[in-house]
This record gives sequence, structure tokens and C-alpha cells, in this order.
Amino acid sequence: MTKKEFMNSVSKGQEDILQQMLDLLNMMKIDYCVIGGLAVNAYVEPVVSLDLDLIVFVDAIDPLLKAAQKIFNIERFSHSMNLVSTKSDLRIQLQTNLRYQTFISRSSIKEVMGYEMKVAVVEDVLQGKIWAYSDEQRRKSKRQKDLADIFRLVEAYPHLKDLLPEALKSEF
Repeated sequence: MTKKEFMNSVSKGQEDILQQMLDLLNMMKIDYCVIGGLAVNAYVEPVVSLDLDLIVFVDAIDPLLKAAQKIFNIERFSHSMNLVSTKSDLRIQLQTNLRYQTFISRSSIKEVMGYEMKVAVVEDVLQGKIWAYSDEQRRKSKRQKDLADIFRLVEAYPHLKDLLPEALKSEF
């Protein structure tokens, strides 16, 4: 079983939704980068995640959503858009918070679970995880996963400890 087949098996994919999204981004020549759990998997031993957290340039959001509505159901939230399909349990979350925009220019192509995708640099992935962990409105279980991802990154890249807020530095 390939990594892609594993990913589709775990997400109960009747179609390869992740590849469809990557193909759509490439076809439309939209610059993007992946953050979140799948991005963490680009830098450390992977764990299963059914979320693809994605950033595109703000000007590309509306054209992307227009094209994506042929494949996905779109749910709009204050700082994100969720793209879901009945053909997979994979959830694609398009982040619209402007603080992530600078991540795109520093990203590079990485292999993640058998897919070639643009991934934020490790420092930006860590920053995104710190922001997510610090959001007290997120479910506690999500925040605990963010904290575990922070630990995984800092254990693999000890220099990242210097980027942690003081409250988290004491954990190491």
C-alpha cells in the first residue's frame, strides 16, 4: 500500500480529494502553502490527520472557491472556509486570517503522505501551531493536539524552542 493509498483508506476516500485540491490549485496557478497537522508531518514522523489546513493569497480565495464548489460543499466561518466532500472524510480548511499570508512566500515543495505540496517553513508551521494552541475558544482536544505538534517540532528541531512563548518554554 502506498502512502497515498493509506491516506485515502484512512479518510474513507471514494475519490482522492487531496489530490483534486492540489491539482485545482496548480491548474489555476494559485500560490498556496499547507500549515497545520499535515505540514507538521513534512518535518517529523507523520501521524494521521484528516485535516488539510491551507493558505492561498487573499486575492485568489474567491476564484478558488468558485472553481472548488464543483467538487466541494463550502462552509464559511469568520477566519476560514471549510471544503468538504461526501466522497471523503478529509476536511480542507482554507484559512482566511491575514496573519498567515506571509507564510506563502517562504514555503517550499515537500512530500507529505505521498503527495507533493507546498508546505510552510518549519518556523511558520510552529507559529501557526502556537496561535492555534493559544486560541482558548478552540476545543480542548484540538488544543492538546496542537500542543503535541509543538512538542514534536521542538524535539526534532531544538532551535525552535527559542521561538516559543515563555509559558511554553518552561515545558521543555
